[in-house]
Amino acid sequence: MGGHSLLWGIFPTQELNRGLRCCRWILHHLSHLRSPLPLLGFASTKSWDRQTAIHSQAVVSPDQYCVVLTVTFLFVAAPTPKRQKCDHWSPCPEDTYAYRLLSGGGRDKYAKICFEDEMLIGEKTGNVARGINIAIVNYVTGKVIATQYFDMYEGDNSGLMTKFIQSAPSKSLLFMVTHDDGSSRLKEDAKKAIEALGSTEIRNMRFRSSWVFVAAKGFELPAGIQREKINHSDDVKNRYSGWPAEIQVEGCIPKGPS
Repeated sequence: MGGHSLLWGIFPTQELNRGLRCCRWILHHLSHLRSPLPLLGFASTKSWDRQTAIHSQAVVSPDQYCVVLTVTFLFVAAPTPKRQKCDHWSPCPEDTYAYRLLSGGGRDKYAKICFEDEMLIGEKTGNVARGINIAIVNYVTGKVIATQYFDMYEGDNSGLMTKFIQSAPSKSLLFMVTHDDGSSRLKEDAKKAIEALGSTEIRNMRFRSSWVFVAAKGFELPAGIQREKINHSDDVKNRYSGWPAEIQVEGCIPKGPS
């Protein structure tokens, strides 16, 4: 509950009823305002919802001439919005998994994979790096099976990534995000393995493209699930010097039978 303010009105005694009606009319209109009235000395309450309580008093002076009307405003704080899993704006239904994938942005904004409010891959977990970052989750239990990153700019890691993807058991969810460059040393075997999971963009990957992908192995995801996005590096449109803006997908995946 917040502050209060006084609204004073002085009226001849014989006009008391008219004064009260006037005051109530003012209150009626003030109660619909979303911004404070500095003119009347209200405190700044930008994040408050206003509820109005009329508290009128008639105080007659010794000369029976005037009346003072006192009005108290109560400011009731709006409830703080509840934080949702993986920072969704609205909650996922109880029988679904919440997920959010965010590609890297520039050199220093690392990629993230969140599943059921657990950060599977990210800077704070210490398991994210340049290249393609992958998390494998058991679809039935919702438990993490493995996470790994594969540098696609230096070294020969495409074959290792292919084996990692193929090692995912049936009834698995696979989440993939790029940080920095994920294409320079991406070979045909890896592209085929990712295509087999339903990717339609893996062959469109370019140097430093931002890419996110959600895949299912051994079952089909609902048609409306956000699965894949790509954003290419473009010197004219890049958000960062040499890198495109990060991209994300998020949503709710229906749970499998336990």
